[in-house]
Amino acid sequence: MSAHDPEPPESTLPTLPAFPTLPDLPDLPAPDADPLGRERAHLSSSRAALRAMREDVQSLDIRDVTANWVNAAVLEAQIEERIKALADLSHTPLFFGRLDYLHVVGADRAEGAEGERFYIGRRHVHDADGDPMVVDWRAPVSQPFYRASKKDPHDVGLRRRFGYTAGELTAYEDEHLSDPTEAATTSKLLQAEIERPRVGPMRDIVATIQPEQDEIVRSGLGGTVCVQGGPGTGKTAVGLHRVAYLLYAHRERLARTGTLVIGPNASFLHYIEQVLPALGELEVKQATVESLVTSATVEVRGSDPAGAAVVKGDARMAEVLRRAIRSHVTLPTEPVVVVRGSRRWRVPAYELEELVRQLLERDMRYGAAHEALPQRIAHAVLVRMEEAGEAPDDRVQDAVARTPAVKAAVKAMWPPVDPAKLVLRLLSDAEFLAAHAEGLLTPEEQGAILWAKPARSVRAAKWSAADAVLIDEAADLVARTHSLGHVVLDEAQDLSPMQYRAVGRRCSTGSATVLGDLAQGTTPWATASWAEALRHLGKSDAVVEELTAGFRVPREVIAYASRLLPLISPGLAEVESVRESPGSLSVRRVDDPLALAAAVTTACVESLTHEGSTGLIAADARIPVLAAALDEAGLPYLSPGEETTAEARLTLVPASLAKGLEYDYVVLDEPSAVVSGEPDERTGLRRLYVALTRAVSGLTILHASPLPSALRA
Repeated sequence: MSAHDPEPPESTLPTLPAFPTLPDLPDLPAPDADPLGRERAHLSSSRAALRAMREDVQSLDIRDVTANWVNAAVLEAQIEERIKALADLSHTPLFFGRLDYLHVVGADRAEGAEGERFYIGRRHVHDADGDPMVVDWRAPVSQPFYRASKKDPHDVGLRRRFGYTAGELTAYEDEHLSDPTEAATTSKLLQAEIERPRVGPMRDIVATIQPEQDEIVRSGLGGTVCVQGGPGTGKTAVGLHRVAYLLYAHRERLARTGTLVIGPNASFLHYIEQVLPALGELEVKQATVESLVTSATVEVRGSDPAGAAVVKGDARMAEVLRRAIRSHVTLPTEPVVVVRGSRRWRVPAYELEELVRQLLERDMRYGAAHEALPQRIAHAVLVRMEEAGEAPDDRVQDAVARTPAVKAAVKAMWPPVDPAKLVLRLLSDAEFLAAHAEGLLTPEEQGAILWAKPARSVRAAKWSAADAVLIDEAADLVARTHSLGHVVLDEAQDLSPMQYRAVGRRCSTGSATVLGDLAQGTTPWATASWAEALRHLGKSDAVVEELTAGFRVPREVIAYASRLLPLISPGLAEVESVRESPGSLSVRRVDDPLALAAAVTTACVESLTHEGSTGLIAADARIPVLAAALDEAGLPYLSPGEETTAEARLTLVPASLAKGLEYDYVVLDEPSAVVSGEPDERTGLRRLYVALTRAVSGLTILHASPLPSALRA
């Protein structure tokens, strides 16, 4: 490997996508004359080509190609989206790498002459003749950029990585993969990009994807993939890049069926929301589980004690709800008599009972059966009409199904069910709950979920997040939930079985990418294993991949945090960080508890002398005290979800919201308070594990109370 860096050694990297094939560069200087100038010229030409692509779209005249205003509106919206996708951001280089192949690229990838070179970037850019100038990182021809090695060069003679500073190309680094005399070494530009300070939202990792990550990113749409990854292994970024890859490889199909990213909270979603747009994908929706299951009539305004939430989140509640809904079905005791003209047609009770039993045995959704029953009764009437010599058609059957007699019979046998009212009754009526929870929930469990003071109505109820999931389950028992083509579920270890079921309904006919870390499960109902979680999700056949190489958290920090693993998740593999950063961990004891807040403030000031972001993480109960100390010191700070800038780089983070976030430097206040702030010790230690692993460059721990025993070793 050879490095070339005539300007500042600091390296950033690109931010946009691409496609497959590239032209010769006859007007540029010979490679040996001015290699860096040649690459800068190609970057400049590529930017000009992208501007031309955007201008071509902006100049489109659709006045004579649309049949009506609806078509015109749709086409205009599509053009606007295309214009957005072709935006060229000055701080976002168009390409971050180059591949020089030894031979002609196979026809299954792209055609080209021997020695053709491909610039790899975040989006496709072509010149006026349609020849690609930058190739999308997701195209098959780009794959060797991530997979090629000295042992398996993929017919690549040279792989070049580019370094950028403030959007300007300042360096490059070469690997001659097919040269046996050149030793394999670690890329300095790659390392610099991984360690680049984090200011603002989460960045994409497209320039730094590792081979094991690339395999997950490019896995097919047909199957579900579960990624177990410890802190700093890049599992979230891998999941988001997989969505971008799937949209590239299966765009037409996913455009019809839709994609969704589900995160643990709004702060987390705000943190990651720029990754997909940076890759040219603007149509992926984001949500939390809570926002998925709430509606205009069901608003989450209350909360549950841990014990009640655990019971409500248990998969047994699905059967309780199924029984409760089916209890509304009543077998008939009276016949149905339909009057048409001068004739009366009678369907006896025993035949009606048979129709109802058939629907029950088919285990149809309750609402679908409610719609089917009047048609079945009407069909029985038509059979009698035909036996009497009449010749009724479908219109007659529909008319019979709408007669008052049939409607009244259906209402008596199979009445409509409102999901929210059903759950309201279950949580308010002890006898109703006991009747349908018999053999499923113990009397103590039933008592835990019953409301002490029942609400008067659905709108008046102070529904909890767990209640909303129960209503969503009941709604699906009545009418099928719409399924998407692909769903990404992040921080999945924290979901209850009923929440898994709610997400699974959203991808019942599609696939999913499940991301999480069992050691970071910080809810009382956190899953014990991925096999169990995937079963509740309805994806038992999912492939489970484990990422154990850490690229972000320094080795000293992750080793310290991993002392907790035997207590919080026995048997889970420890993350092995590839980053050495001596002095990245500092543990300080403060003798006077009353002086702790001031010491923490001082530590924040020290951290802010470094480049990048600083996160002050503390137990939720300690946030007001620390906020007051920061205010007194005149130190401005942000809340989680607010974007850091060059002027505001300190974020005050409650431990409950720290999961999934990253900061260059972290100051951790009073670890024992983080542990004691949770319902039980294991959950508290898991919350502490999360807090300990948010730092990318340095972690400072301050405590007045004794540290947990595992950290004292």
